[in-house]
Amino acid sequence: MTVEFDAIPETALAWHRSGRKAALACVIETWGSAPRPVGSLLAISGDGEIAGSVSGGCVEGAVVVEAMDALEDGAPRILDYGVSDDEAFAVGLACGGRIRVLVEPVATMSEDLLAALVAARAERRAAAYVVNTDTWERRLADADDAALGASIAARMRSDKSGFEEGSATFIAVHNPPLRMAVIGAVHIAQPLVQMARMAGYDPVLIDPREAFASPERFPDTVLMHDWPDAALTKHGLDARTAVVTLTHDPKLDDPAIMAALRSDVFYLGCLGSTRTHAKRVTRLTDAGVSGADIARIHAPVGLDIGAKSPAEIAVSIMAQITRVLRGR
Repeated sequence: MTVEFDAIPETALAWHRSGRKAALACVIETWGSAPRPVGSLLAISGDGEIAGSVSGGCVEGAVVVEAMDALEDGAPRILDYGVSDDEAFAVGLACGGRIRVLVEPVATMSEDLLAALVAARAERRAAAYVVNTDTWERRLADADDAALGASIAARMRSDKSGFEEGSATFIAVHNPPLRMAVIGAVHIAQPLVQMARMAGYDPVLIDPREAFASPERFPDTVLMHDWPDAALTKHGLDARTAVVTLTHDPKLDDPAIMAALRSDVFYLGCLGSTRTHAKRVTRLTDAGVSGADIARIHAPVGLDIGAKSPAEIAVSIMAQITRVLRGR
């Protein structure tokens, strides 16, 4: 069975509901060069099948053994592993580290709770799994959770799972997958959609010109040939989406920009020189767009790194998107 790496909660729920039993293992703390970040998940079925990873291979076998015991006795447990230099080197690390892993049977953490988390993920709603490792109280939270205050919003913005400072409360952040909508099947778009995919985005290329936006020029890429504003409406825009316009053609770029500004996309970048952007600002102002909305546009798009080639420009765009996403 091949399982999409990120679909770990969904996989665990399906195994549990099929009667196979299932447990979820989650990295809750790391020190040193830990192979996987905090929040990484591993699902283990009652018959030993696994999906995901908590260590890149170093301790998965030991975690599976502990998960089988947890499925037997129904008790959650926290495991502490030191990853030696030799083990770390075997999975591509320069030196060792240490990780703590929380293992919970689905039946113990509550099927209903896991189902609610899976539903939130399916609906692209940011959610957090909150567990107190002293009392084993569990619940879901969102970015406006009053009990957690500003910290939960900060965690979701930075994709940072972890313990609340000075407490036994662990928060596992489950953000919707990142998406990128690229307007214009130009040369820059070719390396950009590849880089976006490698950086964890789900890219879509929008261009009504089918000769430009073709599978031959953009293999393995979702292509939309609708007019940009209609395509963006169909695709959906939210706070986990970046929009990049590349056509240089106001007839294509401007409708996309207007649609993006009506949404809460976290990034909107537009190709063009400073003079081109000044003309763009005039058009948008004449169309009734506010100065505050216009200020959301990153133009000329990308960080100023002296980029010349399409690939270098794509690097500068990805760097700027990353900086905005991480709040730097």
